[in-house]
Amino acid sequence: MGQSTGNRFLRYILSAHSTRKVVIPKVGRTMRKSLLLATLFALGAVGLLQSYSVPQGGTPSAGKVGASAVWQMSPSFLSSAHATCDTAGGSPSSYADCFINQMRKAGASADAVAFARSLHQTSGGDVGIMTGFNKVGPVDVGWITYPLRANTNYGLLFLNGTPGIVNAEDLKLLDRAGMQQSGQYQDLQGQFPKVGLWPGDRDGTTWPNSQSGPNNGIQFVLSYPLRNGCQACAHAGFALFTWNFDAGGKFLGTTFIGLTPPPLKQ
Repeated sequence: MGQSTGNRFLRYILSAHSTRKVVIPKVGRTMRKSLLLATLFALGAVGLLQSYSVPQGGTPSAGKVGASAVWQMSPSFLSSAHATCDTAGGSPSSYADCFINQMRKAGASADAVAFARSLHQTSGGDVGIMTGFNKVGPVDVGWITYPLRANTNYGLLFLNGTPGIVNAEDLKLLDRAGMQQSGQYQDLQGQFPKVGLWPGDRDGTTWPNSQSGPNNGIQFVLSYPLRNGCQACAHAGFALFTWNFDAGGKFLGTTFIGLTPPPLKQ
């Protein structure tokens, strides 16, 4: 396999299992082949992995969520809602309630408003608006915009399984033990001593890859950025995990499947 062909093939394999563009360093022929084989092995083993981290969270929702709960904010919505709610005063909860009420006044559907209220009640106070929905079955995927956050304003939820809402940006649900025990991660710590996981910066344009899991279940492959100590610190690549659900949509936990290399230049 020639140099350019090998790099293109490795980029293709990684992009199929990640929602973010990954920078592949320019390496020699031997290292390039090693990276390719390691990546193929990690991703090919996904369907065989049976050891899941134990779910510790997730929130139930009443009824099924669908595309009718999607709402696209107008460019003027945020400034208008802030102008109304910033002067109202009160607790954070009352502010969130005011903000969601502005959705209805701005033309959001009853389902979109109901979803925002349900998410606010079950997410610890976050105000989230569904801006995209992908019907997969038995678990569906929703892209969420969090307009009141200072950082990470976009996220992803798995919907309509058991529990009804599983937050893909909840890092406590990731198979950290599997990652930390891997030789890949231990080698990475030599270069980035403070390396850690951060929530994915979901852009709302690329849906996560889904594939068959054990016993007719379903898995979603997602990547998470690795940073050396803080959100603005050196980028150390991405960690790949599967989110595992059984045939009925019950959340089974996550499985670490490998790392992508850090970019050559920081």
